[in-house]
Amino acid sequence: MSFAWNLIVGNVISLIAGIFIILSMWVNDEKKAYKYQFWNAFILMISSVFFLSWTGVTTMAIAASRNAMVYKDRLTFNWTVFFIVISIVLGLLVNTMGFVGILPIIAIVQITLCNYYLKSIKPIKISFIVNSAIYIIYFLAIFDISSAAIESFTALIGVVALVRLIKNKG
Repeated sequence: MSFAWNLIVGNVISLIAGIFIILSMWVNDEKKAYKYQFWNAFILMISSVFFLSWTGVTTMAIAASRNAMVYKDRLTFNWTVFFIVISIVLGLLVNTMGFVGILPIIAIVQITLCNYYLKSIKPIKISFIVNSAIYIIYFLAIFDISSAAIESFTALIGVVALVRLIKNKG
């Protein structure tokens, strides 16, 4: 395939993944949120193949595996430590951007800790928003404006859903 074809296919697949991340922010059910987070990471893993981003394939495979374990209530302390260690080790091995390259590592460690410790929707939703904020900074730092825009929209959806949740549940 040509580079242009890979770029088009990769972006279409990433757009589909974006729908799932937005859905994960919108729902007020923990299980559904993690199910959508799983599908987002799994589809981004596929899109990373078209971008020839083996780092993306690796990190999204880790994220999808972790999200599947959270969804099935099987994320134990030992698995949490495993996912954190493998994320840090692999992230540092492929980092070529200094501090900017550490931001995705921070994001994956943050969300992994939240996956293990948070069990109710309000703090889970807050953790998703914080994770989006880290990625917005990262995308802006690498001049990936379209991803920053999508992630900003996702965070906004999360904030609106959080406010709606707070108003409905008091």
